[in-house]
Amino acid sequence: MGALTGKNILILATNGFEQSELEVPLAKLKEAGATVQVASPESGEIKGWDKKDWGRAVKVDKALDAIDATAYDAIVLPGGQMNPDTLRGNDKALSLIKTFFDQGKVVAAVCHGPWLLIDTGIAKGRKVTSWPTLKQDLLNAGANWQDAEVITDEGIVTSRKPDDLPAFVAKIIEEVREGRHDRKAA
Repeated sequence: MGALTGKNILILATNGFEQSELEVPLAKLKEAGATVQVASPESGEIKGWDKKDWGRAVKVDKALDAIDATAYDAIVLPGGQMNPDTLRGNDKALSLIKTFFDQGKVVAAVCHGPWLLIDTGIAKGRKVTSWPTLKQDLLNAGANWQDAEVITDEGIVTSRKPDDLPAFVAKIIEEVREGRHDRKAA
C-alpha cells in the first residue's frame, strides 16, 4: 500500500499547462497510491505546453461542472502561463479552488499556478513562492513571497518551477497524509 492509498486528488488544468507540472504530479501521486483525476472546463483532452511549443495531450477525466470537492483530499494547480491565466477568468474554477481551501484541504500550486491563489483570495496573508515574475503580483495581493523550492502554509503548497517538482510532490504527499488543515483567517 502506498502512502496515499484511499486518497483522491484532483488536478485542475486547461490547454497550455506546463507539460511536466501536470504529468509529474499525476504520475508521482498515482505511484504514492492516490486516485488522481484531471478536471478541466474542456472535455476530451487538453494540450500541454512543453518549453517552447505545444506538447502532449492529457485525457480529461472529469468536467469542471461535475466536480464535487467533498470527494477529494487535495487540488493541484499546474503552471504554464496560459493555463492559470485562462482559469483565473473562469468563475467556476475559482469557486472550486476556494471550496477546497474552505474545506481545509490541500491546495497546491506551482510556477504560474499561484495566480489562482490571488484571484481566490487564498494568497492574502500566506507564505508562498512562485515563478519569479509573479512575485510582485503575490506581494500586491498581501502574500509573504519567498524564493524557495517549496513553501507550505497550513496546507497551501507552492513551488517555483519544473526543477522543484520532486520537492513539490513530496510536500503534497506529506500534507495529504496529515489530513484536514484548520486555517486561521488571513
